[in-house]
Amino acid sequence: MLTIYNTLSKKKQVFTPINPEKIGMYVCGMTVYDHCHIGHARVLVVFDTVARHLRASGYDVMYVRNITDVDDKIINRALTNNETFTELAERYVVAMHEDEKALGNLSPDLEPRATENIPQILNLINQLIDAGHAYHVPGSDVYFAINTCPDYGKLSGRRPEELRAGERIAVDKNKQDPLDFVLWKAAKRDEPHWDSPWGPGRPGWHIECSAMAAENLGNHFDIHGGGMDLQFPHHENEIAQSECANRETFANYWMHNGLVRLDDEKMSKSLGNFFTIRDVLQLYHGEEIRFFILSSHYRSPLNYSTDQMQQARAGLRRLYTALAQAGLSNDDAQTQSRSAPESRWTTDFIAALDDDFNTPEAIAVLFALATALNKASDSTDAQSSGPDSAYTLAVNLKTLGQRLGILQQNPDDWLKQAGGESADAGPSDSEIDALIAQRSEAREQKDWAASDRIRDELADAGVVLEDKNGKTTWRRQ
Repeated sequence: MLTIYNTLSKKKQVFTPINPEKIGMYVCGMTVYDHCHIGHARVLVVFDTVARHLRASGYDVMYVRNITDVDDKIINRALTNNETFTELAERYVVAMHEDEKALGNLSPDLEPRATENIPQILNLINQLIDAGHAYHVPGSDVYFAINTCPDYGKLSGRRPEELRAGERIAVDKNKQDPLDFVLWKAAKRDEPHWDSPWGPGRPGWHIECSAMAAENLGNHFDIHGGGMDLQFPHHENEIAQSECANRETFANYWMHNGLVRLDDEKMSKSLGNFFTIRDVLQLYHGEEIRFFILSSHYRSPLNYSTDQMQQARAGLRRLYTALAQAGLSNDDAQTQSRSAPESRWTTDFIAALDDDFNTPEAIAVLFALATALNKASDSTDAQSSGPDSAYTLAVNLKTLGQRLGILQQNPDDWLKQAGGESADAGPSDSEIDALIAQRSEAREQKDWAASDRIRDELADAGVVLEDKNGKTTWRRQ
């Protein structure tokens, strides 16, 4: 029974879909004015894993993740670069897709863009004006009227009266209430704009997501997700404008992933202490980054540091080593995974993910399974098909890993990799194979000194040899 922590209710709830045959999930995506950073990687990986588990549990999922391709940051960066905002946005959309592919993500089912949904946005703003929830200031913007939404603040717990009393709010003479927010921005000189009943302009950020979610999933859908920093004001404003316009619940379950910190300090672009995904890929493989992200519960803070990344590398290598020792190839796993027998490992793994997508506990099950696999590899025929055989345990390990988007590479190939894109790979694969061949010949001639010398030479280069059943295999440290 799947339970999800609902930010709206502040508790775990049993997941009851609106339509069991089709789950609708909307996630706030990227504003594409720069390369994605490691905080964005967490959003990408977390909700990809949510979609994977829902699908593996038998649900048909419509996963929608939007792209904000017009806003102040995009416009200003394009002006600085002397290019159009569309050129800049498209370049970073391509880069984002490259990054998420490196992280092992599957593509969302739909990826709507704000600029492609202007008619839907205009229609939603019209609905709000007609219902008395929004107003146009002649010659200026269109605003949402906070005081017309009696339960404003129900997601974040930040009520209007408390906000007015406790925070410094910029004065805008055009607003009826200083908390009112923009739905449609009047065009400024040299800015992109679209025609509207209130004059040329462009949409505000909050209204974009409400319109794109409704267009692709309907006015009422199952899951809305995003980073914890979006709870207020973005998601709060989405709820207000959507529910005031449509007079029905917007989303049943609200999921928010925790923020990423850098060496226990808040990571942000404004502080200048962030790493792009591309920065980190220079040092670590995408699957190592993914494993690092999933090693913490999605709602908890995540601390990015060299020590944490090295632990992730070691943990993932431990799982791949267990698969390699069992002699399982990718082809074997793909052939057998659909018929892999259910086991206590499967039961425990699914139970962990059903408990609000508890990926650290699920990974703990994989480690326990790897320990059992190592014992079976030492004591049984790896190709035996019994329920406790190394072969069957290896298939289970690889199959369960797929729900998390890990363990999808050939184990031998993985263990021969050196690190990230800029890592010093040391001797090439062919050079290592040649030295192993020389060592095998020395061993046949009982030249133990030469054999030891070659082993030590490879060890100094970060290559570990393993002699088993008359065969020598190798992996990089």
